[in-house]
Amino acid sequence: MNIEIRKAKPDDFRDVHKLIMEFATFIKTPEKVQITPEQMIRDQPFFNCLIAINAKEIIGFATFFFSYYSWTGKAIYLDDLYVQKDYRGQGIGSRLFDTIMEIGKKEDCKKMKWQVSNWNGKAQEFYKSRGAIIDDVEINCDLTLK
Repeated sequence: MNIEIRKAKPDDFRDVHKLIMEFATFIKTPEKVQITPEQMIRDQPFFNCLIAINAKEIIGFATFFFSYYSWTGKAIYLDDLYVQKDYRGQGIGSRLFDTIMEIGKKEDCKKMKWQVSNWNGKAQEFYKSRGAIIDDVEINCDLTLK
């Protein structure tokens, strides 16, 4: 199978949105998705997304952004990483993850950070196998501004 990993373009955003909804359903929170393809287009300077393509079909994605931590400095934040069920276990998630990591290194980031659901043991094992330390001390906070 020949899988291409590349940056998403505006023409891809509708398909990426469908995968975001699929991912939100997988993690049991589809009601929380507010993003639209139109907003992705408006937010292009901020919307960083890699896609995995199998013969013109987008089968996975990873979104990320750059952040700054007062204790360590510049970082890359992996917001979401998702591969459709039929394509899992084939190294596609690893390729998306590694590409984000390489972007962070190229941009001189000091660390990569992300969240993982506490019930998602498979994802936790994947991240641990990559050398990640899973912190069970911090608690997420979320405040809607609009």
